[in-house]
Formats: sequence, structure tokens, C-alpha cells
Amino acid sequence: MSQEQYLQELLRFLEASPTAFHATATVQGILAEHGFTRLFEPDDWGELGPGSYYVSRNDSSLIAFVLEHGTSGCRSLRMAGAHTDSPGFRVKPHALHSTGGYVQLGVEVYGGAMLSTWFDRDCSLAGRVVWQDGEGRAQAGLVDFQRPLVVMPSLAVHLDPEARGRHAINRQTDLAPILMLGEEPDFATLLLEQLARQRGAARRQVASGEVLAFDLFLYDAQPPDQIGLNGEFVCSARLDNLLSCHALARALAGAATRDSLIVLNDHEEVGSATVAGAGGTFLQDVLARLFPPAQMRRILAASLFVSADNAHALHPNFMASYEPEHSPRMQAGPVIKTNAGQRYATSAATAAQFVLLCRRAGVPCQDFVMRNDMSCGSTIGPLVASGLGVPVVDVGVAQLAMHSVREMAAWRDGASFLQAMQAFFGADEALLRAPLVGV
Repeated sequence: MSQEQYLQELLRFLEASPTAFHATATVQGILAEHGFTRLFEPDDWGELGPGSYYVSRNDSSLIAFVLEHGTSGCRSLRMAGAHTDSPGFRVKPHALHSTGGYVQLGVEVYGGAMLSTWFDRDCSLAGRVVWQDGEGRAQAGLVDFQRPLVVMPSLAVHLDPEARGRHAINRQTDLAPILMLGEEPDFATLLLEQLARQRGAARRQVASGEVLAFDLFLYDAQPPDQIGLNGEFVCSARLDNLLSCHALARALAGAATRDSLIVLNDHEEVGSATVAGAGGTFLQDVLARLFPPAQMRRILAASLFVSADNAHALHPNFMASYEPEHSPRMQAGPVIKTNAGQRYATSAATAAQFVLLCRRAGVPCQDFVMRNDMSCGSTIGPLVASGLGVPVVDVGVAQLAMHSVREMAAWRDGASFLQAMQAFFGADEALLRAPLVGV
């Protein structure tokens, strides 16, 4: 794949993935195109032979793996993980209310969203809807309105004495998007009508249904784009962390020739302690079904897990916010992230392994450390390391405006990370073997 092909494919992936549910479905499409077989958790898998497989949980998390010689012949795994969710706004169960002649949407903040960036943005709605069909069965489907529906208007500067300074945002009163004027429509009917439009021949299944529940989110309706005088940048919502999800899925599907696995977890932005999150049992459950305990322990000890989550690129307007000797630059390759408090799971051994991996792929890499006087974010890496006992390296692509409604990265860094992961999924066992003192 050329770098230009990579860029166009990334843009399509971002636009097709407005929520974690859609991102998981999009990845499933990539895997299916490359011949991966879908497994279902309630089924008996038996002993799997050589091949490519994937399984989903909660429709928003996914594990895919390649077995070169089947489960019995596996001795180590090239493992990598990322997260499918992004900060934003989730729609409340009782979605609509009226104020001053406006119909507004009730939302709650999801994760550590940079709230100020959501004002005055054209937003749409997408997510998962569960309904009861005409025969009394519960059905689930994805919905995406695919057009601007709501906006959170700013208060005019003339009416806000704090507008020219640092305006404090009240998360309860200031963040109710406007949907329309007039009387409140029936929100369930709106959802069923949109589902029916999307389902084509299957629309009758929806038309007579009743909405039981939904997981809906706002998303920025502006499509992702390539910008910059020389087209260096990609600007989009949800670069954190869909850029990593795309790279891992594309690398596994197109380049995995050895025993390899990726896990894409939901709910990282809210702590991961869920059935679909990295703090849950999804990865442990799948590994336990593939390998007996003694074999699994040997495999994990001989494996490497790459935790992929975007990193902070140096911002030219805020140089003082960075550790001077560890400030990642755009177009300088993937970033290795370390932290003394183990907010990142990187060790000297796993960092060295990733450096060698990048050299094999012919791409540069760089380092990030947070300033001592600032708190450090985290990733799924420490959860995987402590939960499985597998060596982990935390890496990512450098970006600006993390957790903003619209983020920015140098797209060639994404292409370089994809190259590195393609090399990883084809690497021999010698690269996975961590260096040990005295050996």
C-alpha cells in the first residue's frame, strides 16, 4: 500500500466510525474481506486449526487473531491493543426536553472531553439501538443520521461578562444541544424511522417495532480532511484512538504471517472497568479458551504486547508544557511512552524491542515523558501488563488537540506506524524475546 492509499483508507475509516460500535463494525468488515472467520462467545470453539479468526463483545470491542499452526502449535504471540472509544457526549435515556420554545437533547459527558471545542459545531447522532420487533424479539442495530442535527450555541459575547476570559463551563446547564423549534417529537419514532431508512429490504422488521433502549452519541458532522500547505496533516474527530485501531486492523489483516492477536477495547476513556473494557476479562477469556493454563503462561512469557494510543506532539504555542528533551515532533515516527509511575507499561527491555522493530521496518521512532509537575494520562497498557503478566510497550502517533472535538496529526506518522506493525506481525520469535541480564 502506498502512503497516499494509506491516507485515503484512513480518511474513509474515520468517517465510517462515528462511535465505538461503528468502529468495531468497520474493523469487522476489513477482517471479513481478508478471510477471517467470525466466532461467537456462546459457541463451543473446540481446538482451532490454522487460520484467522475474530470475536466481538458488546458490539464495541473486538479481538482478532491469526494462528499459524493452530492453537496446539502456538509458542508465542505478537499482540497489540488500542481502544475504540473517544471522549464526547452520550444521549440520556429520556432524550428530549423543551425550554423557551426550543427542543433540546439531553446529554451527559463521556470521558475527558475538551468541552469548549464542542460549542458551535454541527453535530450528528449515531450509535446502537435495541428494539422489539413485531414478533416480540429483541433486535439490535447501528444507526447513523449522517447529517447535522444539533448544535450547542455559545452565549453571545455581549451577554457573557466572562466571555473574553476563562469561561467556566457548567456541565449540567451549558451543554444541552438544540435540536429544533416547536413541539417535542417522539424520539423513539425518529430512531425507528432512521433505522428503517438504513435497513433497505429489512425495513419492515423495524417499522412495527418498539425501541427498548439505545447507546447514542453526538459526533462532529464535519468529515475528516487532509490539510496544510503541503497536505501534511490529517484533521478529524476521534484520531485518538481510531488511527491506532485502523493501523492494527490493517496490519493484522494484511501482514500477519505468524501467531498474532489484536484487541480493540471500548471504554478506555472512562476507566476500562467494564465488560468490554481492558479492565474486564475479554482478553483473558479468549486466551483461556484458546490455550490450556500451562501453555498460556509459556506463551505470554515469550510474547510482546504493543499498547497503541496516540501521544502528545509538541505544540509550538505552548512549548513550556513539555519535557524539553522528550517532546515528540510530527513526521518523526512513532513515539515510545514511558512513565516512572507506570502510567505507561514500557520498560527498558520492551522499549528496546520496539526500537529494533522500527529499525526492521525502516521507520524512525522517538520518546515521550511527561513533565514532573504535570499528571500523566494512561492507556490500556498497564491493565494488560498487570492482568496478563505479559511484557508491554506503550507507543503511539504524535498528535495535537487530544480530546478536542477535532484533532490533528501528521498522516505520514500513521503510515510509519502501520509499517512498524506490519513488521511486528511478521516478526520471528527472536524479536519477541526480551533481553535478560546474564543471558
